[in-house]
Amino acid sequence: MFCIALTARRFNTLTTHLLEADDLNFLEALILSTLFFESPATVKPSQLAETFGTTRGNVSHCISSLEAKGLVHRKIDPDDARAYHLTLKPHGKKTAVRVIGALDKVQREFEHQVGKDALQSALRVIRSLAESTPA
Repeated sequence: MFCIALTARRFNTLTTHLLEADDLNFLEALILSTLFFESPATVKPSQLAETFGTTRGNVSHCISSLEAKGLVHRKIDPDDARAYHLTLKPHGKKTAVRVIGALDKVQREFEHQVGKDALQSALRVIRSLAESTPA
C-alpha cells in the first residue's frame, strides 16, 4: 500500500509540474480534455464527478475556475437546470490540445518504461483495489 501512496504522490508532483504553465490542476486538465472530446454534449457535474471519482463540489469548483480563466463557457441547460452546456472558448481549445498532448506524452513514457502490457496489468490491480471495500 505504501508503494501505491508513494506512486500517487510522485504522479501528483509530475502532473503539477506539467500543468503549472497553464495554471491548471489535474482535475481541471481532465475536464478540459473531456470537453474537447465530448463537445457539444450536455455535461452534468454529477457525471464528471462519478467518472473522475470525486465530488460534485470539486467538479463545480474546477468548472468555476476554468470559467474564470476564460477557458470555458457555462450555460444552464434550459431543459434540465441540473445540467450545463459547457463549451471551450478558443483559448480553452488551445489549452486543451496542449494538455492532451502533455498527458499523452506521459502515458507513452510510462508505457515505454514499464511496457504496455505490464502497465495495463498494474492498472487492473489498482482499479480492483480501489473498488474493493476493506473488511
